[in-house]
Amino acid sequence: MALDGIRMPDGCYADGTWELKMHVTDLNKDVSLRVTGEIHIGGVMLKLVEKLDVKKDWSDHALWWEKKKTWLLKTHWTLDKYGIQADARLLFTPQHKLLRLQLPNMKHMKVKVNFSDRVFKAVSDICKTFNIRHPEELSLLRKPRDPKKKKKKLEESEEEALELEGPLLTPGSASEVIYIGPVKGSIYSSPGLYSKTMTPTYDSRDGSPLSPTTAWFGDSPLSEGNPSILAVSQPISSPDILVKLYKPPSLLDKAKINQGWLDSSRSLMEQDVKENEVLLLRFKYHSFFDLNPKYDAIRVNQLYEQAKWAILLEEIECTEEEMMMFAALQYHINKLSIMSSDNHMNNSEKEVDEVDAALSDLEITLEGGKTSNALGDITSIPELADYVKVFKPKKLTLKGPKQYWCTFKDITISCYKSREEAHGIPAHQMNLRGCEVTPDVNISGQKFNIKLLIPVADGMNEIWLRCDTERQYAQWMAACRLASKGKTMADSSYNLEVQNILSFLKMQHMNPDPQIIEPITTDINPECLVSPRYLKKYKNKQPGYIRDLISARILEAHQNVAQMSLIEAKMRFIQAWQSLPEFGITHFLAKFQGSKREELIGITYNRLIRIDASTRDAIKTWRFSNMKQWNVNWEIKMVTVEFADEPSLSFICAEVDCKVVHEFIGGYIFLSTRAKDQNESLDEEMFYKLTSGWV
Repeated sequence: MALDGIRMPDGCYADGTWELKMHVTDLNKDVSLRVTGEIHIGGVMLKLVEKLDVKKDWSDHALWWEKKKTWLLKTHWTLDKYGIQADARLLFTPQHKLLRLQLPNMKHMKVKVNFSDRVFKAVSDICKTFNIRHPEELSLLRKPRDPKKKKKKLEESEEEALELEGPLLTPGSASEVIYIGPVKGSIYSSPGLYSKTMTPTYDSRDGSPLSPTTAWFGDSPLSEGNPSILAVSQPISSPDILVKLYKPPSLLDKAKINQGWLDSSRSLMEQDVKENEVLLLRFKYHSFFDLNPKYDAIRVNQLYEQAKWAILLEEIECTEEEMMMFAALQYHINKLSIMSSDNHMNNSEKEVDEVDAALSDLEITLEGGKTSNALGDITSIPELADYVKVFKPKKLTLKGPKQYWCTFKDITISCYKSREEAHGIPAHQMNLRGCEVTPDVNISGQKFNIKLLIPVADGMNEIWLRCDTERQYAQWMAACRLASKGKTMADSSYNLEVQNILSFLKMQHMNPDPQIIEPITTDINPECLVSPRYLKKYKNKQPGYIRDLISARILEAHQNVAQMSLIEAKMRFIQAWQSLPEFGITHFLAKFQGSKREELIGITYNRLIRIDASTRDAIKTWRFSNMKQWNVNWEIKMVTVEFADEPSLSFICAEVDCKVVHEFIGGYIFLSTRAKDQNESLDEEMFYKLTSGWV
């Protein structure tokens, strides 16, 4: 008997070899190989394939170490270097696996994704395939579970939605696409051809580059002349869809959803994502850079869809007038979306030319506006001076607002008892740098209030400004928003901000109590256009009366937007969404240092906000521009942020991995470094440095 066949008590053989156990997932077969610790990973895979003796393309396969949850991708490393011994069990499995992605429009797409890539890279590949620019703004989120529903019923409802299957989609490779949605017999179920390379495909009519998604469906006679599938908005077919979807009942429940964001610096397999699992592709960072309707038809539509569902599912608060405005825009977009391709898609170039000037004002950048070409008078800073009612609320008092002659210079508001005293010492003075600015507007009631939460040493001072007219409100609100960022009215975005606010108010104009003379006969479906909360307001009325009443209000609001083109209406919807007070705030449960109760930390593109969960009011704000550094104590899950001229902030993340919070802060810092003169390539290493941390 040869010595090399003698097995020692420790499992090794006399010649120094030992058995490495592996499972080949494609064949559902266990295989053992005699190896030494000095053999490299590439050699292990070569020996395994030779032993299997199966004619197959194994190029996408790699080894996965189950116990350590790690891919063995460094094929030149030895087993010893990885620390793999005889007790290890490895999987030989494909790196690309199927995911069921729920897009922002709530439709499902089956996509083959690289499960060994970091999530940041995987999302970049997905967005490249979908022709969505700036993939750094998106990420993957685990599907929230409704605690009231049983898991089995929830899975059954998911399966019911998977009706349509076409070709399958693999980012960056020649493959097929599977689109899954609730509409049968439409262009969405038609098969198509995916371009076999990622090189641009060009339109034969005008020579312009087609997006990859257009190319997939371009050879289908059913889709000829229509936009790519992801650029089309589909109306909600039934109010039952809204009823079935999970609506978090409170701000605390909304915060719990954000626990589900995947770690961008780790792979899908490392985070226990299974093949065919449903993940949500969403705009994670609410900082939409260089949004251009000429190049971003798909990106604009998916942003519109995410905004639409956020409003309908009450993920963000809005007034009744704002809800009717959003409903009117939805109704208009639905009408234009279902019109024939001859009337709209073939004339898309003409449409873009006609509204180009208007859309340039709607281009959404990091600061929310586009730089104007007009330089203005750069030698002086514009000022505001007018009578404004000022009110500082106090408990147990009914004292109303008092009128002052107010001047707005630089980032400071000075209040004088009269216009004649404006050259003297002001009665009150407010520096607005770092303040929270919240609108409180009711068009029908002619209420134009601005709520200011101004940082002080022990928290925030609450001050209210009451304006008399829409124009006065727009001017002062725009100035307050800029001042909160440390900018003056000399900034080129001031006039654009004023016009955007006036436009937003104009879209809300309507008769506060429309009279219904006869039943409305139209294709409008109000139950699918407004959130359930506003339907419940009329719960004691007859269903037909409610439908007619809300339909009348929507149609009246529609008069303000009826002349808009499809792309302009979507851009206006996105802009109106951005104007809501709670826009862009991602909430997390946290315990602040010195406090025993759970509160909320809100993260936006430029600040951190401590929020009272019961009143939704901001308690304290910290601007990123004033931040020196932030650190994470991974053992106790504490985040500490240091600032230049104020005390540091420390809080413990509750019910969420502090890595998620850390990534949001670092992610927004990363996004703030983007510039238009940069090329389209992303500095992935910089993103990882700012977000990955040391776990």
